[in-house]
Amino acid sequence: MNKEKLMTAILNITLLTGIILLVSYFFVTQKRIIGPIMIMLGVISILPLILFKIPIRILKAEIIFGLIDNGVLAIFALSGAELFGILGAIVGGLVGNSITDGFAGIFEGYEWQKIKKLKIKDKRTALTVAIGKLSGCLFGGGIVLTIAWSILT
Repeated sequence: MNKEKLMTAILNITLLTGIILLVSYFFVTQKRIIGPIMIMLGVISILPLILFKIPIRILKAEIIFGLIDNGVLAIFALSGAELFGILGAIVGGLVGNSITDGFAGIFEGYEWQKIKKLKIKDKRTALTVAIGKLSGCLFGGGIVLTIAWSILT
């Protein structure tokens, strides 16, 4: 891997992290809109790849991983918080993350095998993997929070 590409990936993810943290900080208490805000942040996180002319389909495996990973994690964390408070949310999040990493890895691997079988030109890089998982996690968490706060409030 060339160091320039690694630095590009690190800078991109660092910039996206700052944006995500800032936006989340301002909207975290807004239960009704925090889910859609997270989904919007997922879309925004994919935008840098357009600049690099990377086809979005190359991200499918990572986005599926993130959707499953954070979607189910959010369910475990919300359930833990509801049943046992802050410690329940932490334990629910940790247990949920461990379980979902395993299951999400199955689907990510399956999707990647399909991409390889179709002989799609391999554009999987540190940047595409990072952004794919980042956006997928935002989508998964955003969807669950949108559903949860629509039902619970």
